[in-house]
Amino acid sequence: MSDSYHKKVFVPMYIAQQLRKKSIAEYLLYMWQVEDLIRAYRCSLSRIKHEYIEKFDYTPEQKAEMADWYGNLIRMMNEEGKREKGHLQINIGTLQDVNDLHLRLLQSTKFPFYNAEYYRVLPFIVELRKKGDQKASEIETCLDALYGVMFLRLQHKTISPETEHAIKEISTFIGMLSDYYLKDETEGLKFEDDL
Repeated sequence: MSDSYHKKVFVPMYIAQQLRKKSIAEYLLYMWQVEDLIRAYRCSLSRIKHEYIEKFDYTPEQKAEMADWYGNLIRMMNEEGKREKGHLQINIGTLQDVNDLHLRLLQSTKFPFYNAEYYRVLPFIVELRKKGDQKASEIETCLDALYGVMFLRLQHKTISPETEHAIKEISTFIGMLSDYYLKDETEGLKFEDDL
């Protein structure tokens, strides 16, 4: 493969595309990070171009693609009123799809390992919901926890052994859900009500 192919893989929109195919949870966490990056630059495309994109060793074409991608996301954030906080509708929709699958898996008797993993993490979810947004779905609560710990690690902050244990369990559960999501997209999962 050519050098340009290898460089392309690391351009943010290609990272997003690859993650979307590999793990829906990693994709959502990545897109939340992109939303926060855009906010860090005050939703200014010119700042993102000059202070962020220019730092990469990409071709002019790749930099232009990157600028277009960020420009489209900025436009959506402005239109949706998400300049300060919140997630883009495209990410909310994806999260809703993941949550819908989660509920279908729980209601089915065909996925006992998923149900067992869910009940293993349920005490952590309940605890997190007490401290956070009670309106958030259980899946969003899990992803929020993973996102929060990711930032603590980036800041080299201490994470308690209890939190490490909870995050390990939540990661396993969300990984299992991501695997089922991918399988459902590629092959289709068979539920009781499917003929």
